[in-house]
Amino acid sequence: MKNWLKDNRGFLVLMLCFGVFRTAIADWNPVPSGSMRPTILEGDVVLVNRLAYDLKVPLTGVAVARLGEPRRGDIVTFDSPQDGTRLIKRLVALPGDVVALRDGVLSINGLDADYADVREVLDFLAPGMNVPATRATERTADSERTVQYLNGMDNHRSFGPVGVPADHYFMLGDNRDNSGDSRFFGPVPRALLIARAERILVSADITANWMPRWERFVSRLQ
Repeated sequence: MKNWLKDNRGFLVLMLCFGVFRTAIADWNPVPSGSMRPTILEGDVVLVNRLAYDLKVPLTGVAVARLGEPRRGDIVTFDSPQDGTRLIKRLVALPGDVVALRDGVLSINGLDADYADVREVLDFLAPGMNVPATRATERTADSERTVQYLNGMDNHRSFGPVGVPADHYFMLGDNRDNSGDSRFFGPVPRALLIARAERILVSADITANWMPRWERFVSRLQ
């Protein structure tokens, strides 16, 4: 065993450094679900910044310093407060905010979002199943994004109002009718935030034999 460790110490140090980098600085996460469509698609691999909010002890979730504050509109990876599953969603409300949905219209602190560029599309739901959906640019006071609703579905389109507690954040998927988010498991404690998603590194089309989607490579998330 000692000889094996000695002969492979360079490789072991490299793997340790690699693990520290991925758990403390930056990471890349494949996206298996459609809860953030059309912003993030199944088959995208997303680059996340683990130093965006907190400095954590490598290989743990223990935060030792605050490095930045989450903002409305950030795309965030976090551990679900419901079952610990790693999720990626849109942060829509901060501590102290009052958030609500009324027939799909997002309201923050009593101010309704504006919706522009409303259009009908045919969107992927599952292999061999495309469904009609409505997309729009959702604009709030400090951010905007493209969201969609699946026609004929109603997955908690009306919700709240709910006050966001201190050190908690309210998350929604951009694909509002196909997302398990804070409407179901409540606001997310800061301790469960992992990283801010920055870019799509690479992307493969799961509906076309995993062919590369070149236009999505190294594209910035909004």
